Amino acid sequence: MSESGGTVKSVHVIPLKRVYFGRRMNRADRAIRLVRKYVARHFKDAEKIILDPELNKYIWSYGREKPPRRVVVEIRFNKDEKEARVFLKRVK
Repeated sequence: MSESGGTVKSVHVIPLKRVYFGRRMNRADRAIRLVRKYVARHFKDAEKIILDPELNKYIWSYGREKPPRRVVVEIRFNKDEKEARVFLKRVK
């Protein structure tokens, strides 16, 4: 984690394997909710969690029934505003 001012940046690998245990028709919906739940668990002070549209597009890229098994994200938590922003981390 790196800190600059009131902002904390960290990179996380979020496993989305659990969404495959349920029904097939709404897995991408559950994956989005799971990402929000993961961020809320790791940043307990966050009152507002904002997902980047690129992350949403990546999770939905293979359709509603087949989201990715894991996603690498960068979370920027602003301590002053108690806001967590979640961005897709492009690993090359």
